[in-house]
Amino acid sequence: MKLTFALTVSAVALLANPSSAIGQMAQRRMTAAEIATQPHSGAIAGTSGLAGIRTIVLSGDPAKAGIYTVELLVPAHTRINAHEHRDSRSAVVVSGTWYFGYGNKAEDATVKALGPGSFYTEPANVAHFAHTGDSAVAVIITGDGPTDTRYATSTDAPGPATGAKP
Repeated sequence: MKLTFALTVSAVALLANPSSAIGQMAQRRMTAAEIATQPHSGAIAGTSGLAGIRTIVLSGDPAKAGIYTVELLVPAHTRINAHEHRDSRSAVVVSGTWYFGYGNKAEDATVKALGPGSFYTEPANVAHFAHTGDSAVAVIITGDGPTDTRYATSTDAPGPATGAKP
């Protein structure tokens, strides 16, 4: 009953406010094969800034206000140190095994192995970290921009040549 009421209120709010970010979202449908042909970038707003990670913007713009969705393609044997974002985000693992954890220090003992179809969140201003194993990982992340990336320890941040800009 409470869930039905909450969903109804949410739907009414969206219909009553067509200028919301979701109300402004363009129609877009892509198969996995079409996504694979989209242009890739490296470090953009809200990414780790590590060399080798490829980013595909599927919808919106992470650097601007509004809903955005990106796919991260993370090579095997990649470690992303503890960092946070100003926006709350949710994600789904598309392929590979993503070892994900929360905290101000990347510790292997606290990660959870997330395989294809797994879901996780990145709450605003909560440090998290991740790494890959022997295989590459694809993750689709949705947030409400603008986003940024702030490392828990400045020495953990990638160098200026590859650093993600807020």
